[in-house]
Amino acid sequence: MTDAPLCRFCKTPLTHSFLDLGDQPLANSYLTRAELEAGTERAYPLHARVCPACFLVQVDDPVAAEDIFDGGYAYFSSYSPSWVAHAKRYAEAMADRLSLGSQSLAVEIASNDGYLLKHFAAMGVPVLGVEPSANTAEAARAVGVPTEVAFFNAATGEALAARGVQADLMAANNVLAHVPDIGDFVAGFPRVLKPEGVLTFEFPHLLSLIDKVQFDTIYHEHFSYLSLLAVERVLASRGMRVFDVERLATHGGSLRLFCAHRASAHRETEALRGLRAEEAAAGLGRIETYAGFAGRVEAVRDGFLAFLRGARAEGKTVAAYGAAAKGATFLNYAGTTAQDLVCAFDANPHKQGRFLPGSHVPILAPDMVAKVRPDYVLILPWNLKDEIMGQLAYVRGWGGRFVTASPEVAVQS
Repeated sequence: MTDAPLCRFCKTPLTHSFLDLGDQPLANSYLTRAELEAGTERAYPLHARVCPACFLVQVDDPVAAEDIFDGGYAYFSSYSPSWVAHAKRYAEAMADRLSLGSQSLAVEIASNDGYLLKHFAAMGVPVLGVEPSANTAEAARAVGVPTEVAFFNAATGEALAARGVQADLMAANNVLAHVPDIGDFVAGFPRVLKPEGVLTFEFPHLLSLIDKVQFDTIYHEHFSYLSLLAVERVLASRGMRVFDVERLATHGGSLRLFCAHRASAHRETEALRGLRAEEAAAGLGRIETYAGFAGRVEAVRDGFLAFLRGARAEGKTVAAYGAAAKGATFLNYAGTTAQDLVCAFDANPHKQGRFLPGSHVPILAPDMVAKVRPDYVLILPWNLKDEIMGQLAYVRGWGGRFVTASPEVAVQS
């Protein structure tokens, strides 16, 4: 008998810790002033473990998915211009690769505010979004993307198939990590995908997380941290397989997997075989590879706290830019508060006027940067560093400098 939690995929006891980040609030649950003053914010254990059998890295799930992706979910994909551009490039490439047209159907799972499917629709390709959050689904419909509010799983896939929904392309970008029951989620796809249809997953690569110490991508909303090794095992259990892969720069290093029914005619590529070999060489199939990560994370935290102490000693002000979920994880692990950061700026109006979870740093609109005039701008969504530095180039006019904190503190003029 063991008290260890069980792997969310293969049910093996999770006896190996990857990283324990302590108790943290939900990273996308931004507080109103009334909620802040009420003092009712809750925190939950945030502990990532690795399965010694299937090597799926995963966090415990002390909070229900419905409590994360409710009607007040604050992440809207369209507020990142670079992400919308990435989606447009994907749509154009897939329409060309699969010869999609007016008789085709593109379905996106976790379609958010229509940021991706609107590009297919503009090309005359019929689309359907499936999105668990009601407020982002409403935004998608407003831009002409038909969207159903539902958590996708085997039952949802069965219901869509019963209505005659059969897709030439299914996309599930940055959602595979967000589902508590990864096996049940994947089981929905073969029901909706045509026999020779293509399913693509995009997700941050676990190998990049480890190599670049991207621990701030760990939060309750991300139930799993994915490698090709683990995902291929999940897909195989549901009658599907990977046949191609692309490496992406998004989110600090991501994979785009091209998947299909096991019996389909799609042939495996050399790129896929190469990635399998790379993961094997990196030791992702050996449990000892995952040891020692916590010590590297502690070093990143200590370096950031030293930077804050130095800025405070010099009388310098520090503000954050990008009230991203990864920023919430980072700041809360470091114990940062509103006394350390004067504010955070974010372009999403759904976050403005609220407070970051845990740290309670106030969130302002970007047009307030010139009024606050911080000495340092801490870029929390480091994956958008170049985009943000370009938008805020005028900060240099008063001697302001930009800071990123992971994998080590870097200050740029």
